[in-house]
Amino acid sequence: MDDTTIWILVIAALAVAALVAFTLARRAAHRRRLRERFGPEYDRAAERRGSRRGADAELDERLDRHDRLDLRPLGPESREAYAARWDEVQSRFVDAPEVAVRHAQVLLDAVMAERGYPIGDELTARVDLVSVDHPELADHYRVAHRLHVESVGAGDGATEAQRQALLHYRALFAELLDAGRGGDGVGDELVDPVVEDGVAEDRTAVGDDRPRHMIPRRP
Repeated sequence: MDDTTIWILVIAALAVAALVAFTLARRAAHRRRLRERFGPEYDRAAERRGSRRGADAELDERLDRHDRLDLRPLGPESREAYAARWDEVQSRFVDAPEVAVRHAQVLLDAVMAERGYPIGDELTARVDLVSVDHPELADHYRVAHRLHVESVGAGDGATEAQRQALLHYRALFAELLDAGRGGDGVGDELVDPVVEDGVAEDRTAVGDDRPRHMIPRRP
C-alpha cells in the first residue's frame, strides 16, 4: 500500500470520526434541551419508553404536535368569568364533592378549548400537549383524573381523595388561566376546600364579604 492510499484512508477515518463526534454532540445537546424544557416529564417518558432515545423521540413528537396548535391566551373578561365559575364549582364541593370535581374537569376542558387545545383527544394526548408548556403541572392532570375515577361511587370515605383531585385540577386550571399574561396569578386568589373530621368545608375567612376567589388562602 503506497503512502497516498494510506493518507486517503487516514483522512477518511478522521472525517468519519469527526462526523460521529458531531452527531453525538448534536444529539447530546438536543437531549439536554429536552430535559431542560420537560423536566420531570423527560424522566417519565424515559421510564415508559425504556430508554433516553425513546424519550427523545416521544418528546420530539409532542413538540411537533404542539407546534401545529393555534394556542392563545385568554382575554381579561374570560379569565374573570372562568374564575367566577371556579368559585361556583368549589362552593358546590361542600355539599356534593363528587359533582364538584366532575364540574371542575368540565370547566378545565372549557378553558383548554378556548386556549386552543384539542380536548377531543384522549386524556394521555391532552396531557402530553399540556406538558410542552406546563411540564411541572402535567402530572396534576393525571393525578386529578385518577383520583376522581377511583373516588366515583366510593361514598363519604372518598371526600379527601376528591378534595385532592380538586386541588390538582385547580393547579392546572390556574396556570392555564394566567398563561400569557403578566402580574400575579389567579391561582393565588383561589380558595382551597379543606376536610376536617371527614366534613368538607370552604377555607373562607369569617366575616370577609369578598367573593371566595378573591380571599387569599391561609397556610
